[in-house]
Amino acid sequence: MSAIIDKPFTLAGRTYESRLLVGTGKYKDLEETRLAIEASGAEIVTVAVRRTNIGQNPGEPNLLDVISPDKYTILPNTAGCFNAEEAVRTCRLARELLDGHTLVKLEVLADQKTLFPNVIETIKAAEVLVKEGFDVMVYTSDDPIIARQLAEMGCIAVMPLAGLIGTGLGICNPYNLRIILEEATVPVLVDAGVGTASDATIAMELGCEAVLMNSAIAHAQDPILMGAAMKHAIIAGRMAYLAGRMPKKLYASASSPLDGLIK
Repeated sequence: MSAIIDKPFTLAGRTYESRLLVGTGKYKDLEETRLAIEASGAEIVTVAVRRTNIGQNPGEPNLLDVISPDKYTILPNTAGCFNAEEAVRTCRLARELLDGHTLVKLEVLADQKTLFPNVIETIKAAEVLVKEGFDVMVYTSDDPIIARQLAEMGCIAVMPLAGLIGTGLGICNPYNLRIILEEATVPVLVDAGVGTASDATIAMELGCEAVLMNSAIAHAQDPILMGAAMKHAIIAGRMAYLAGRMPKKLYASASSPLDGLIK
């Protein structure tokens, strides 16, 4: 048995077993959403408050009927917001709907084409939300300086994109992510770009605390099976990171020792 003991994954004072965070959009119906999330083993589920009913639209299907706050940590996010004012207002609404819930995922987008983060508006919103007592997990670019500044401002986790939202291109920027991870004083989670299980594993092998994804599961041909695949990918990647990979070499080296070779 390995002597290496992993540190717990902790957010806002709460510890989680799973290092996979999942979204709730893009599934064909609420039942598929429920089954895929159950298969993923995720304990934190992110919800786009501007696009999903969590109680603000009485009489309509409520996501919380199938994704219960008694079973999951609900992580309201500001997807669809394009300026700081919209994002702050959305977080305040989420806090009201969820009985004082302060854990939020902040994302302020630059445009519809790229869904790239608008860093200036993100910083503006983060300043307000941190002062108001929110526990802010923040979607950001892969700029190590911005990631550092957001942590220094009081965000509890930084979430740099690995690729553009919904593209499934995988980890496009491993070197920037490595710099962010080397300087990290708060948890770093890859957010956006993951397309399949190997992408999630790579993110974890880099040393990320966790990975958040939605499209990779919801857009799979079998979302429930992909949810299960992502569960195992995250576990494998974390174990490989803790184990420490062998160094890469340009030339071959024999797997077996040459001493005592029969001649």
